[in-house]
Amino acid sequence: MAAAMRQFADMLSAPAGSGPVNWDMATNIARQAVVAEGDPSLTDNERRAVVEALNLADLWLGEATVLPSGLVRPEAWSRSEWIEKTVPVWKQLCDPIAARMVETMGGSLGGGALPAEAQAMAGPLFGVMRQMGGMMVGTQIGQALGSLAREVLGSADIGLPLTPNAALVPPGVAAFGEGLEVPAEEVRLYAALREAAHHRLFQHVPWLRAHLLGLVEEYAKGIVIDLSGLEQSITQMDLTNPQQLQEALAGGSLLKPEETERQKAALARLETALALVEGWVGTIVNAAAGNKLPASAALAETVRRRRASGGPAERTFETLVGLELRPRRLREAAVLWEALREAKGVEGRDAIWSHPDLMPRAEDLDDPHGFVQRSQRTFDISELTGEKPDEDD
Repeated sequence: MAAAMRQFADMLSAPAGSGPVNWDMATNIARQAVVAEGDPSLTDNERRAVVEALNLADLWLGEATVLPSGLVRPEAWSRSEWIEKTVPVWKQLCDPIAARMVETMGGSLGGGALPAEAQAMAGPLFGVMRQMGGMMVGTQIGQALGSLAREVLGSADIGLPLTPNAALVPPGVAAFGEGLEVPAEEVRLYAALREAAHHRLFQHVPWLRAHLLGLVEEYAKGIVIDLSGLEQSITQMDLTNPQQLQEALAGGSLLKPEETERQKAALARLETALALVEGWVGTIVNAAAGNKLPASAALAETVRRRRASGGPAERTFETLVGLELRPRRLREAAVLWEALREAKGVEGRDAIWSHPDLMPRAEDLDDPHGFVQRSQRTFDISELTGEKPDEDD
């Protein structure tokens, strides 16, 4: 038993103070997944083409929104670079949920119902069980990120820019354009428009990123895991066999959380917020690309179908958060933003982002024209642009 425990502890080892997830392990799993299918380094020409596309796209967007440019230092990434660059935000996104999962699993599998004296005697075993929980979550995250890295077009595919810099992943952009019979330059420019639009929004709506991350944390506080299936699976496993444990974790089924009313409320708010972000981005991209990219309508339809069939954003949040982002919400959000533009103009539409209290709610997506009629007030666009109104105004 002592030998088995030592082997198990070595397998689960993580740096001291590393938090609920062994991120080194998760990152390695993700990188191994993309390298296994081939991840060549980018050429100078590929990097130059991406930077030029992002700069041109940003120029076009200036005609479709009053929000200023959000480009800081446009870049091109390989799939492995995407993993390395985005891990810091994934930590913010996943650690609150992982902490609750590990805490719950550690308490239940660690014998929380045992008398105090028995718990003290079995302390080292309980510590290992908590490490096991961290490894399980880390493995699931690593597998999800590895899968996501093979599909993403840039830093903002999940609706939340994962780095301060706008970036595209040329292999992902090329895969997106396969079979569309659209020139590669048009596909790259369309992807650049979406990427640059996300960064405009998040650079100049300072409350938005914290709002989305706060909704994820709120969801995490309500996590209650049904451990009966997990305990049954563990009793049937050889815990000294890493391969068997890896296979059991492959689908993530052992870590599926139960839905509570608190979680459902948080997820509904998160779903609405992400739909509003995606709807706004789609609206201004279509406006910017309409007269410049002949294939913009076909590319927009491809994006919609990708969402409907479960694209990167949907699968990522479903795996890591439990959220299914419904395409219906995206369509309705786009209708709402277009209705606002028709009623209030581009400036009035974009002024809605000036404060979270002004934002549409889930019920407003069901009645977009009613929301426009109810929002008959003047918005101070200087909060978004940074410009000071004249004292005489």
